[in-house]
Amino acid sequence: MAEDWDNIILLSADALRADHLSCHGYHRETSPVLDELADESLHFTNAYSASSHTREAVPALLTGEYPDTAVGPDYRLATDTIASTLSEHGFATGGFHSNPFISRAYGFDRGFDEFNDDLHFGKHKLIALAQRALDKLRNRHYARAEEINERSLSWIDSLDDDQPFFLWNHYMDTHGPYEPPGEYEQLYHVEELSGRDAQSLYRRAIKDPDSITEKEQKLLIALYDAEIRYNDERIGEFLESLRERELLERSLLIFTADHGDAFGEHGYYEHPRYLHDEIIHVPLMVRPPGGADDEVSIPASTLDIAATVEQSVATSSDHDGTSLLGSFEEDRTVFMQARGEDDESHVRRYALRTREGACFCERDQETEALSFTDCTSRSLRNELEAHVEARMGRENGDDVADTGDVDEEIDRRLEALGYKE
Repeated sequence: MAEDWDNIILLSADALRADHLSCHGYHRETSPVLDELADESLHFTNAYSASSHTREAVPALLTGEYPDTAVGPDYRLATDTIASTLSEHGFATGGFHSNPFISRAYGFDRGFDEFNDDLHFGKHKLIALAQRALDKLRNRHYARAEEINERSLSWIDSLDDDQPFFLWNHYMDTHGPYEPPGEYEQLYHVEELSGRDAQSLYRRAIKDPDSITEKEQKLLIALYDAEIRYNDERIGEFLESLRERELLERSLLIFTADHGDAFGEHGYYEHPRYLHDEIIHVPLMVRPPGGADDEVSIPASTLDIAATVEQSVATSSDHDGTSLLGSFEEDRTVFMQARGEDDESHVRRYALRTREGACFCERDQETEALSFTDCTSRSLRNELEAHVEARMGRENGDDVADTGDVDEEIDRRLEALGYKE
């Protein structure tokens, strides 16, 4: 299928849950651009992330391997990504984002010719210090979508006309704290809220979810939905730029998210290490040149993206996904997993989804005991138990370690994003 397109473009949004898009039946019109994209794509309506948080979800997305082998105990990338594969096949490779957890500090620049993670490693120290001071003054903690678009389009324009490329843009706008800019700030609510107040509310929702009132919950959702609308329009601008460059019809375009965000449905906000639908059900659209028009309800996984890309360059794949351009069995099962939080580092959670049901369990890595929390049927429990047993011998290491030496800028960004107190 390689002759059908020259380029491969992967667009992903951080913390974008599927059921808040209007093409998934949401009551607000949050995503007119993505709605249109869905209409001209293979639209997988039951797609699930391989994990519920960036540190395991993005590695799975980029490698096609489950998190237990895609990253090591320190969350550093442990295997090659689709960027490495495509680079070996003559593609120029570019990645653009501003999430510290998937930065070059954790090895995610592997295989990319150009990798802009919005950090200042290796840059002139005075320039870096000045940028940090400016970021702090304006309460900036990630690059907005228009910045990601500008940087990635500039890179595309620097390539030779006949150079095939792989581009990955990862947008942070739908990640908390929810601070929609300008006209979007009050798109779905009337209350004025400063950026610092929005950040404070978001942090409290994470730390003390029981303190969030119904009014505050609605405010958080309104701000999140406005971020979706803002990001949707920026994606529209990016797609229009591709059309102007006559690149869209020469490219395989994939859109997805690394995970979703919760708003108290199971007693928590944001995206802790659980596997409920609100944080693992993600959008997934695959648009070949000329478009497609097929809504697919068979379960799919973000693991399938790497298999799809590798098929496009006619390479065999030994990863855990299945090409999204192939045919699926009607009763397909997809699996996901998440390592426990720091105080539960000995726990790994697993789940499966089929068309008909779901099953969840936890494994204590110290005792190897399995605890099933909710299963639709006994057969699904048996299937999940067999899957966990197969994974146990493959995971990277037993002990969860942190990187220890965290760059000052990464530490500041993580704090602003709600990961640190």
